Amino acid sequence: MDAVAEGLWILADDSERRRDFGAAVKCLEALCQSGASLLPLVEIRTRLRLASLLLSHSHNLKHAKSHLERALLLLQSTPAALPLKFRAHSLLSRCYDRTGNVAKQKQILIRALTLLRSADPSALPPSAALLWSCNFQSQFASALAIEADYPAALKALAEGFSAATELRVPELQMFFASSSLHIHLFHWDDPGTVEAAARQSDELWASFTPDMKERCRGLLFYNELLQTFFLLRVCDYKGATQRVDKLDAAMKADQKQLSLVQGLVEQLNSVNQGLEQLNSQRRSNTALREKQELLQEQLRAATGIDATEEMLGFEEKIPLAPPPLDGEWLPRSAVYALVDLVVVMMGRPKGVFKECGKRIQSGMNLIREELRKIGIGDNQREMDIQHSDIFIASQYLLLLMQFLENKVAIELTRSDFVEAQEAILQMKSWFIRFPTMLQGCESIIEMLRGQYAHSVACFPEASFHFLEATKLTKSKSMQSMCQIYAAVSYICNGDAESSSLALDLVGPVYKIMDSFVGVREKTCIVFAYGLLLMRQHNLQEARSRLASGLKIAHQQLGNIQLVSQYLTILGALALQLHDTEQAREILKSSLTLAKTLYDVPTQIWVLSVLTDLYKELGERKNEMDNSEYEQKKEDDLQKRLFEAHSRAHHIELIEKVRFQVQPHHGIDIRQVAGEPTNVDLDIPESIGLKAPMTSSVSRLIDINSVKRRKKRI
Repeated sequence: MDAVAEGLWILADDSERRRDFGAAVKCLEALCQSGASLLPLVEIRTRLRLASLLLSHSHNLKHAKSHLERALLLLQSTPAALPLKFRAHSLLSRCYDRTGNVAKQKQILIRALTLLRSADPSALPPSAALLWSCNFQSQFASALAIEADYPAALKALAEGFSAATELRVPELQMFFASSSLHIHLFHWDDPGTVEAAARQSDELWASFTPDMKERCRGLLFYNELLQTFFLLRVCDYKGATQRVDKLDAAMKADQKQLSLVQGLVEQLNSVNQGLEQLNSQRRSNTALREKQELLQEQLRAATGIDATEEMLGFEEKIPLAPPPLDGEWLPRSAVYALVDLVVVMMGRPKGVFKECGKRIQSGMNLIREELRKIGIGDNQREMDIQHSDIFIASQYLLLLMQFLENKVAIELTRSDFVEAQEAILQMKSWFIRFPTMLQGCESIIEMLRGQYAHSVACFPEASFHFLEATKLTKSKSMQSMCQIYAAVSYICNGDAESSSLALDLVGPVYKIMDSFVGVREKTCIVFAYGLLLMRQHNLQEARSRLASGLKIAHQQLGNIQLVSQYLTILGALALQLHDTEQAREILKSSLTLAKTLYDVPTQIWVLSVLTDLYKELGERKNEMDNSEYEQKKEDDLQKRLFEAHSRAHHIELIEKVRFQVQPHHGIDIRQVAGEPTNVDLDIPESIGLKAPMTSSVSRLIDINSVKRRKKRI
């Protein structure tokens, strides 16, 4: 029977090299189902390998779990074989992770850690024990994060970092440091602690040699994206811009390398086929053998991977680092999409709309292609998704919503209301079809409906949707921003009652504006407060407050639309205070910025104030020319508004009701994707971190995860 087992294992090896995973599974299943008496270790190894294949290349989690449980049962009567016991525990933990059974996953990991701590030192080399500790602690941290037990998750990561330090493997240290930063970004309890975590991760990365950094490209993307999210949160846009430039360059280098590898693999496959044909004819070809060796050497040089079979899946994943650190943070396409997204996030406030448009389209194309691979098109709903695909589907869907949110913002800024309508409707469609996975996005959709309604001058409807958005989120930042947006819409109504309602909204958040991380909230709060002071005819105080807000917006945010609007109000204030020279200077600067953004409403606003300025100064020609240009812009805006109002979906978007979602019955998506939560789409630091039961869909990658494939059995 040993010879039969060896033969079937060889056949399984060959099938896996050819990526015929179904055939590999059949070979191993034939061995388990042969009815012959197998040696315990042979059966254990076969079942572990079968489970690994099923976890990586199929949706058959039930059979994977069955093989693992049988292997563990056999291992109970096997006194030695500690590595096999640890392997079985690790794979079973992954199986429970995929099925969303966090309690069972924690239980199996606690058993594994207990077994590891009680193991006889002579039965396991110290380096192997430390590696298994890293493995189990990383998985344990992920499970704890799902349950929102952040202190325990950070403790597990700290123990993993300690083991990696003792091993003297900097790649593993970097992984645990980055994972800790990821948890801190997601939780953000103390800014000083988060900053310390960011600093530790960055200092570790800086200690890597250029060669190590090249071999750890997955860690490069992981660290740089986390650092970018941290800098965006604290509003260090200069630092974030440098990080985004580095990420973009790394992505382009990776795309170039991928193209080279794909070409070499194609050539190698052709050579291998030629050699197989010659072998079947019992002939040889020295030239082909030499070419095969040359191509294999070029592939090793290009990928840093020694064994050709280990290159399987290279096109789909960016490995965090070479072994012993296997696995990935996110699939290659998701990483590329995230880089496109942060480029958009940095470019949109600066008005770089052409490049942003390209990146939005690029990112959305990548995501839709990956969604198609897992069977998600225009008609599928939550209940249609394979259970094992729920996690990655939720990641791609969340990214897609972030691209659409940025698209809406850009189209509204340049007054392309019809395009904005289309993007919001797309968000609605995805949300209605995947309500559990995207429930955290409902507040964002309501906020965007408010912004659309405000942009098309439907101010009562706008304030309604902004206030609905505050009810749908637990984020203090999001609630405050939506309250400010609602207040501005109330102010635009122009009546005394609306101004009173606006004051009721602005007053409470004005008192706490210095409590927010960064200055995004503060600049918007000061903007609305300045408008209210103007309504109350407290012009000098309004001027002082708005000038301080402008300084922050200009120096720290780099949001030229907000700067333009600040300047316009300050120009109008200067005119009311008869400071005509300053008014002229300020308004011209504001008009330049508004033109850069193609922001027609702000242009009209500035032009109307300039017309009043020229009239006061008696500059008749300038007044006439400016008034004529203002009328031209007004006609353009009215044409755009008419087109938007005449569209069938206009009423649907502004009406004072939320989008209705039909509840789905069947699979509990929340067990795998995490409970629905309130997602900050502006800073997607939660991407890749599996959510707690009250947080957004995200996850920490398992250090021991075998390669995830798109191909299925």
